Amino acid sequence: MVLLNYLKSFFCRFISQKYYDIPLYMNQNSKPTNYPALYTLIVVFFFWGFIAAGNSIFIPFCKNYFHLDQFQSQLIDFAFYSAYYVGALALFIFGTLSGRDLVGKWGYKKSIVYGLLFSALGAAAMIVAVEVNVYMGMLIGLFIVALGFSLQQTAANPFAVLLGDPKTGASRVNLGGAVNSFGTTIGPLVIGYALFGSFEPISDSEISNLPLNKVVYLYIGVGLLFIFAAALFHFSKRVPAGINNEPMEEASKAKRLLIIMTVLLAVFFIPVFLSYKSDTAIMVENLEAQINATTDATTIAALENQAKKLIHPLELQRMALLFGALVAVIGALVYGYRNAQKNSQGWGAMKYPQLILGMLALFIYVGIEVAIGSNLGELLTLEEFGSLQSSEITPYISMYWGGMMIGRWAGAVTAFNFSNATKKILTAVVPFVAFGVVLSVNSIAGFNMSHLYFFAICIVIQVVAFFISKEKPVATLVIFGTLGLAAMLVGLLSTGTVAIYSFLTGGLACSIMWGSIFALSIVGIGKYTEQGSAFLVMMILGGGIIPPIQGKLADIIGIHNSYIIPLVGFAYIILFAVLVKGFLKKQNINIDQIEGSSTH
Repeated sequence: MVLLNYLKSFFCRFISQKYYDIPLYMNQNSKPTNYPALYTLIVVFFFWGFIAAGNSIFIPFCKNYFHLDQFQSQLIDFAFYSAYYVGALALFIFGTLSGRDLVGKWGYKKSIVYGLLFSALGAAAMIVAVEVNVYMGMLIGLFIVALGFSLQQTAANPFAVLLGDPKTGASRVNLGGAVNSFGTTIGPLVIGYALFGSFEPISDSEISNLPLNKVVYLYIGVGLLFIFAAALFHFSKRVPAGINNEPMEEASKAKRLLIIMTVLLAVFFIPVFLSYKSDTAIMVENLEAQINATTDATTIAALENQAKKLIHPLELQRMALLFGALVAVIGALVYGYRNAQKNSQGWGAMKYPQLILGMLALFIYVGIEVAIGSNLGELLTLEEFGSLQSSEITPYISMYWGGMMIGRWAGAVTAFNFSNATKKILTAVVPFVAFGVVLSVNSIAGFNMSHLYFFAICIVIQVVAFFISKEKPVATLVIFGTLGLAAMLVGLLSTGTVAIYSFLTGGLACSIMWGSIFALSIVGIGKYTEQGSAFLVMMILGGGIIPPIQGKLADIIGIHNSYIIPLVGFAYIILFAVLVKGFLKKQNINIDQIEGSSTH
């Protein structure tokens, strides 16, 4: 009974207490919450996580349906997450040219409406692409959906504050974040059902013959939901416009650098795309067709050897180009930092070392968070990992993204004004409540989850990490970064259940990092805080760059060995925490007083 009272207290305060500070641009008198608009906004929060996590199921499905290699399948992440970058960059460029933030000029209300309609347009593009069975069309559809998400997320947090009393505004954002995490758990289940037609396992060889009518129904529903939400916001007279006419801080050199970086990314990625239509690629396709058409073992061996001699140099060339894209991002940020130290004029927020280091940390964090989940489906097809069919991976994908929810629900405990004893109890209990939710929704869907019961051991390790980190961002990143690094190392050196649990633990490690990286990156940058936040949001681009790099590496050295990528990523996050601690101390900033949010 005591435990139930604690849980009741937690969830009541979860939606009524302060979670993290949100700057307000206007004063308001106390007013009742606009619940219809809030509930609709929360549904939108849900679908951000729902579609993003669902991509982890969409990737292995498309690989088999369209007969793609691992890199090509990862272009789903490339299209989705690069849209966030393109959207944020476009808003930033417009703001620097006009001197005013476009979202602030439109108002948060209109920005949400425009973003929803843009996502609805993307849903329509997805429907058309599915109907004509064109993979490129699906990528374009996802890009447009995410472009709308980019605009929505830019306005969503301050907009949630405006839907009621500012004093409880942060709790509404917190509620949206919690529902977003739940969406990442449900998304793989619903997307999997839509793609495979049922929860019954089917072989990968049968996927190319599946009808996609349920995917059409899914995106019709999603598109109508976006339109309904946009209409509700537009016609509601109770929702404030939320116009903000604050001038933008000047950062012409930063703008120029970001544009050059974008051009370089195109220079490196476009040749990779074009290489799939090159003469060599076409010759390899012809050889593969001949291999499939013959049954003579000697002929098959000779053809495979010939194809290998052609494809290996081409794959190395592609890998070199993708690595060049990664170097372009890192190089641009390093260049910006060095030049800003010599002459800070025109660099805006980029003149602060913690912001530059944080941009790279967030780029890598989002990249490895997405890459671990997106490549997991292919990993599970290996014999030493269970030889699962794509239709059987849903519970694992749901558990990986559910790990995000587990960590974020637990991280929310420390944000409330509970007594120390209550915090400790809830920090130990809430992760297992969230774990039970993940198991329950998958069991209701008909999946046997008994093989994942012992994942509770990994959650125990996470709970211990929470207690050791003591709510301090630097300690949190070092401890959870070490947990992630150790998990990847164990996964690389083992197979079977131990390795699967290790890679799933990557979700637990990533779940708590966003807020700590964000907080450490923008602390002490004063009037550039809003601009610095925009730069950090642009680094969601990592989710579009790193997964394809791991995918191409998997095509060369194997999917299991490709998990060296997230291992290196966790190592940098640890390095970031150590380096930023030193920079902040030089700026006389007390890092022990910095608080980071656990969600994004």
